[in-house]
Amino acid sequence: MAKINVGNVSEIPEGKMTHVVVGEKDILVANVQGKYYATNNTCPHQGAELHEGELNGGELTCPWHGSKWDVTTGNLNWFPQKLEPLGSYKITVENDSVYVEV
Repeated sequence: MAKINVGNVSEIPEGKMTHVVVGEKDILVANVQGKYYATNNTCPHQGAELHEGELNGGELTCPWHGSKWDVTTGNLNWFPQKLEPLGSYKITVENDSVYVEV
C-alpha cells in the first residue's frame, strides 16, 4: 500500500472535503467532527464527482441526483435504487499532514 499526502490539517477544516487522484483512483477526503475519512469520489449511479456535493455532518449528498452517502463508511444512506457502496480507505494524520493509504 502507498501512503499519499492529501494536504495539511488546516487545508481540510471540519465540515469540509477535498479529493486526490492516485493513478486511476479518485478519492474523497472529508473532515467530520475533527476526524478524517476517505472514500471513492465517484458516484456509482452515473459518475458524478462527489466532492462537488454537500457534506452535512457525516452525510454526503451527490450533486447530480441526490443520493446520500455515509462518508464514514462509504455506505449508501438513501437512493430510490440500490447502489454499490463507495468503499473506504484508511486515513492517518502525522505532523499536521493528512495521508490516505491506497
